[in-house]
This record gives sequence, structure tokens and C-alpha cells, in this order.
Amino acid sequence: MFLQFFTSLRDAQVPVTLREYLTLMEALDADLADYTVENFYYLSRASLVKDERNLDKFDRVFGTVFKGLENLLDAMEKAEIPEEWLKKLAEKYLTEEEKKQIEAMGWDKLMETLKKRLEEQKGRHQGGSKWIGTAGTSPFGAHGYNPEGVRIGQEKNRNNRAVKVWDKREFKDLDGNVELGIRNIKVALRRLRKFARTGAPDELDLDTTIRETANHGYLDVHMRPERRNAVKLLVFFDIGGSMDMHIEQVEELFSAAKSEFKHMEYFYFHNCLYEGVWKQNKRRFTDRTPTWDVLHKYPHDYKIVFVGDASMSPYEIMVPGGSVEHVNEEPGSVWLDRIIRTYPHAVWLNPVQQKHWDYSESTTIIKRIFAGRMYPITIEGLEAAMKELTH
Repeated sequence: MFLQFFTSLRDAQVPVTLREYLTLMEALDADLADYTVENFYYLSRASLVKDERNLDKFDRVFGTVFKGLENLLDAMEKAEIPEEWLKKLAEKYLTEEEKKQIEAMGWDKLMETLKKRLEEQKGRHQGGSKWIGTAGTSPFGAHGYNPEGVRIGQEKNRNNRAVKVWDKREFKDLDGNVELGIRNIKVALRRLRKFARTGAPDELDLDTTIRETANHGYLDVHMRPERRNAVKLLVFFDIGGSMDMHIEQVEELFSAAKSEFKHMEYFYFHNCLYEGVWKQNKRRFTDRTPTWDVLHKYPHDYKIVFVGDASMSPYEIMVPGGSVEHVNEEPGSVWLDRIIRTYPHAVWLNPVQQKHWDYSESTTIIKRIFAGRMYPITIEGLEAAMKELTH
């Protein structure tokens, strides 16, 4: 069973090594799981999962291999079983012959029956072979006996036969394709790093201080500039319209990027890039920066990131005067092409789920203009985008 768990994790592309598997086996030999499903879950997760993006894959494999109750948890959590139903009033003792006569139901039948019992049972029950209760041969309850059951309300194991212990677990979906929080965005953005020591020498250089002090025979303190990320980033944010539904996600990306990059500049645009961009949305019509000025001000070594859903009329990209807000003399595609030719490293981040991109003609056009360098705002998408920008 444990070997199947190991191979299933590998099949699910969770990078588990043989050394980690043997570590888990050693931990089990030392009784660290304490014979409970819950403890074994946390022990195996701590031993086998190195990257939080794989937690969701691990949970799914765990649930499959050890017949977890992921599909049943919702029904269980909604069912409030009164404590008095489960109070220990008697122990159920059976002879070995009587135990052999009690038939195991099998997992699917067990779960289906438990759901039905939760819906039907109206009161506490003791003894018997059907209801959720105590001191009986029902598969559900406490202080009884069944060769294959769900232990509910019992302090500890008695027969080591329960398939699942009733304990609510909160699992977070942290797969690589889920949307990001600020912390995970920062982790992904750190792939775009090129450290350099520039500026005033305000940080103690401990290694040099020790070496020079030893050489000279007296305290010789040396300072050095702080080590910072030298990558320069220029970000264009699509704002308004259909982007309003993605504003929280984009705000998180903006916040994370500001904290990760010392050299970061940003501008806003609407739907597609044209001859002007702006810094403050309330002054978007009165205080614009010509896009030509942006192209001339920031050197070609800046990394360019566009953030937008690319959802618009194709005319807004391909036709002069196609903008919904003004009469643009040149198509948006011309300005996007100028950006790409000026800055070799440019990507487009799209908050829309990737599976929906092909349904939007404008998204297909933008993706083609960027030579396929469009990425979803997910952990894997951001990491792929940062990898592209480092080439």
C-alpha cells in the first residue's frame, strides 16, 4: 500500500525521491503517526512534499490511495451529530466467531450508506447494526465493532479497523494552476533577479573586515553597498472595463512587484496601447504621457510586462480609429510592435483562465503579436514569464 502511494505520487508529477520515501518508512517504524489517519497524513506530507504548489496534488493522491473522504466531507460537515448520541454507554464485545459473521461493506457502499444514514437518522442509537451509534455492529459510530467502518466520536482506536477517522481537515488548493496571493506572487517574481551592489556603502562587509583586521593587526572596518535586485521593470496595466472583475488579482500582482523590484516603472492604458499612457486614472484625459516619450526615456534593457485580459474588439487592435475612447491615428498593433522591437524582453500576463483564451479573437491577436509570450497569472504562468524575461 505504501509503495503504491509512492508510485502514485510520482505518476501525479509530485517530485518524491526514494530517500524521502525511506524517511517516511523510518518515521512510521518509530510510531510517529500514532496509528491515526490524520497524523499519518501530516507526517507523510511533511516527509514527501517539498514545494507548496504540490500540496493539492498530494491531497488528491492521498485521498485516492487511502480512500479519503474528499467527496464526502461536505455532507459530513453539514451534518451536526449531537454529542449525546455518541457518549460511551457500553462496550461491544464479540467472540471471534461473531466477528467473522459481520460482513464488510466495501468502500463505495460504506460511503453511500453513511450519507444515507446522516439524512435519515433522527435520534441517538445504541447497539444494533444500522444506525450511527454506540456499542453495536454498525459501520458508523463508537465503541462497537465492524471490520470496516467510520469511527465517529471515539477518543482513540480500539480495533484498528476504521477506514476513516471523523476529523475535519482543512486543505488548501495550492496547485500550480491556481490564482495567486501576494506571497506566492513574490516567490514567482524572484526568478527574475540579477543582484548587484550599487549605491552608498552602508552595509557592513563582515568577511572583508575580518580579513583586513587580521592582516593589519587592528580593527579595520569595511562597508559595502547593499545587494539589490538590479533588474529594471516597466509594467503596463490595462485598467477599466472588463478588467474591473480582475482588479483584486492585479492589485496583488502590483503590490508584490513593487516590493520585489527597486527599479520599477508603471503606466496605465485601456484595452490596447496607443499613443498615450497615464499614471493617475482620475487624470487620464488631462495628464497623459506620450508613448513615444516612454520609448525614448527607458533604455532597451528594461523588462516589459503587459497586464491585461486582452478582451476587446479586434478593431481596437488592428484599425486606425478603432479605440473606444478616442480617434487613434495609428492602430494599437503598431504601438505594441514598437514596444516589442524596442525592448527584446516583453511578455503579456493575462488574468483570464488560459482555457478561455481561444474563445476571444482579440486575445489570439495579442498573443500572436507577442509571439506566443502570453502567460496566465498563476504560479506556473508567472514563473514561465519570468524565465522568458531572463533569456
